[in-house]
Amino acid sequence: MISPKKLLIVRTDRIGDVVLSLPMAELVKRKYPDCIVEYFVRKYTSSLLENNPFIDDVVIAIEENNKLHFNENLLLIKSKGFDTCIVVNPTFMISLMMFFARITNRIGTGYRWYSFLFNIKVFEHRKYAERHELEYNLNLLKKLGIDDGDLSTKINFNLYVKIENTETINRMLKEKRIDLNHKIVIVHPGSGGSSVDLPKEKLIELTKSLSSLENVSVIITGNKNEAVLCKEFEVNKSIINFAGELDLPMLKALINKADLFISNSTGPMHIAAALGVYVIGFFPNILSCSQKRWGPYTDKMTIFSPTIDCNNCTRQQCEKIDCMNSIDIGRVFDETKSVLKNLN
Repeated sequence: MISPKKLLIVRTDRIGDVVLSLPMAELVKRKYPDCIVEYFVRKYTSSLLENNPFIDDVVIAIEENNKLHFNENLLLIKSKGFDTCIVVNPTFMISLMMFFARITNRIGTGYRWYSFLFNIKVFEHRKYAERHELEYNLNLLKKLGIDDGDLSTKINFNLYVKIENTETINRMLKEKRIDLNHKIVIVHPGSGGSSVDLPKEKLIELTKSLSSLENVSVIITGNKNEAVLCKEFEVNKSIINFAGELDLPMLKALINKADLFISNSTGPMHIAAALGVYVIGFFPNILSCSQKRWGPYTDKMTIFSPTIDCNNCTRQQCEKIDCMNSIDIGRVFDETKSVLKNLN
């Protein structure tokens, strides 16, 4: 069994992927309290690891135009003296980097053509979606002797919001004349394109209906690239659009103020779930994109999927027969009102 002294967890992909790997740090520290745990992530996701008591340091990837620099990152990682690494998101370049960094214990998938670069292999095909993505991540820890008994304990994300960011969000909400005594509903219409979304028109209809409710404030969020899409959701003057105005730390602070978060399958949904915000989400029946694999990891959720009974659904089939359009937005609105009524 491996007893790591200095561990690097590699997660250089997107927001939701990083969030769903955060519980790994606490489980490692619980088993090996003297182990130094560090994460290797991109700069834009690094704020997700701020103030995490189980992460000793964050190694920010050196990149340009969204492309990692191989040599610079290799020298950086090699200089840190890790004895163990877990490559949660395998790519050939990352795997090669860990190999040339001469990390003694390299844990990664056994099912890629470059898996020979790992000397400790995990044989699980994630594409079959036999479990949730977070659980696949935690299963990698079995190679460190962290077994199912450890994984069955309460999962903590240890996602924190800085006080100064909360204060700034409070000020921004007041400037936009949002009553902080109202229940705040965030609608996040954009997604990374990795799944099939609810038709935009239906989400706009839901947003309009929500804005008619008393003591409810509806906020639209999205990044700069989603500004045009988010603009379409300003169907009346009571809806506030924050698209393009918030970086990730500020978005995290805003989500933390919300009572309800509504979106398709996207990274900020996982932030909401990790912060204990109730989530309403829309997922296709495609196995690799399904709720079972990528749903919010929380009990505080309501998920809607196509009502069409399709076997072995694929992305092409889902888009061709417009599966997501079978979701009844009237029923979604009724469920949303019920959720809001029951929220404290």
